Amino acid sequence: MAFAPSDEPVALKILVAGGFGVGKTTLVGAISEIRPLRTEEVLSDRGVGVDDLDGVETKTTTTVAMDFGRITIREGLVVYLFGTPGQERFWFMWDELSYGALGAVVLADTRRLTDCFPSIDYFEQRGTPFIVAVNCFDGAERYEPDDVRIALDLDPEIPVMLCDVRRRASAKVVLVTLVEHALKTLTATQR
Repeated sequence: MAFAPSDEPVALKILVAGGFGVGKTTLVGAISEIRPLRTEEVLSDRGVGVDDLDGVETKTTTTVAMDFGRITIREGLVVYLFGTPGQERFWFMWDELSYGALGAVVLADTRRLTDCFPSIDYFEQRGTPFIVAVNCFDGAERYEPDDVRIALDLDPEIPVMLCDVRRRASAKVVLVTLVEHALKTLTATQR
């Protein structure tokens, strides 16, 4: 699919989703050219018994609305990143955040792999192109992408990759993979 040059600016919207504490805020912050907008609040008593801190015991804040970042690819082409909140009590915001999105990155943590199922289900049900990026946390056991694909019961055409969202270069590869997958998916549906 070729894009004709245009005087109209083009904006691409990408969502970053996944479970609580998987690295969504970190990914947006690592790649954004602007200081990211973050709506993080300190974990409070309201989360006791609700928020599962297994594997992320040192986490002290949580995103309550969204994270927002921007990447300028070239003049007239901008990518907007929206990090979704990870806890179920904030999922009501996902419909608004996902409106008009090109696609989504579903971040996964192998220590808490089941936490990414709600994100996968959400994007599958809506037909939104997505990829799964396994954030390789220090000390977490490493698995091959195909093993993760099997564990998540994903179709073979959905890319699964390993990443370190703290590194800008790694975050960039994740986003490029998503855009390529979304374009391939959209091209296939237009045939």
